[in-house]
Amino acid sequence: MKESLCIRVQRREGESIRKKLIELCVLNKDLKIRSSGEDLLIPVLTPVEGFGNLGTDLFEVLEYDSPISQAPGAYELIGDIAIIDQHEENGMDIAKVLLQHRNIRTIFQATSAVSGEYRTRELLFIAGEKKTQTIYRENGCRYLLDVTSVYFTPRLSTERMRIVEQVRDGEKVVDMFAGIGPFSILIAKKYPLSHVIAIDKNPEAIKYLRENAKLNKLKNIEIKEGDARDEVREISDADHIIMNLPHSAMEFIDAALGIIKRGGVIHFYAISHEDDLFEGIFKTIEEHAASAGFQVISLDQRIVRPYAPYQYNVCIDFRIE
Repeated sequence: MKESLCIRVQRREGESIRKKLIELCVLNKDLKIRSSGEDLLIPVLTPVEGFGNLGTDLFEVLEYDSPISQAPGAYELIGDIAIIDQHEENGMDIAKVLLQHRNIRTIFQATSAVSGEYRTRELLFIAGEKKTQTIYRENGCRYLLDVTSVYFTPRLSTERMRIVEQVRDGEKVVDMFAGIGPFSILIAKKYPLSHVIAIDKNPEAIKYLRENAKLNKLKNIEIKEGDARDEVREISDADHIIMNLPHSAMEFIDAALGIIKRGGVIHFYAISHEDDLFEGIFKTIEEHAASAGFQVISLDQRIVRPYAPYQYNVCIDFRIE
């Protein structure tokens, strides 16, 4: 038995919260979740708020048969390519363990943060088959991508499904920073009567977005290459707008307000400090909306995942009135 930080949650919410904690990279996967009366105790690596009461307790240590579970560090698995976190100093040790897994063929390590006009990161080849292209499967969709020319993270799969579940068939959805299409493809596939407009500035992302539309046999997705502020000018009456560009989405808020319908919903992503997660961002959104003659109503404010010490990737869903 081992003592660990944990959160106490209601049993019926246990599975959904477990998935969210995985997305936030705070679930302690080495310890076994256990029952406590009518509740579940879920072990976590760091304090996390908003899910349940935080405390400490004793947990059974899990013994894994799969080598991948024993990898001594942080990494992402995209298709058959593993990408080790840039802050891991023992990249080769992690790679040796990961290569024992039959579904992993290639291993890179990130050597920079996501940055630049096209939101990409530098990767260093570590081991395995020297290739950069893979197919990733998520929520019933397939995505072809090159991990060196576009940015993609599987850690947002639960968040993507959360947004998708707010859409209704027949609605118009504008994905202003679509990348290879994880939001757009899923919405278009789940709602065949919807009209999805997917925009991105990165030519490589657009190339794979077009391939992914074909790969998933979609006819209801319109793809636009260019700056979102320019590409939305001919669009009107959007029911949903997805603004997943956390570092600079505010630069595009006026363009989004110009195409949203009354009663439409904007899903706005940002990076914020823990001292002011939502209030400052939402106040700025309200000011832009007022200038456009709108009022905005906050529908949901949530932490998506940790980004850096004291900083979080957050999402605010708000409706236009």
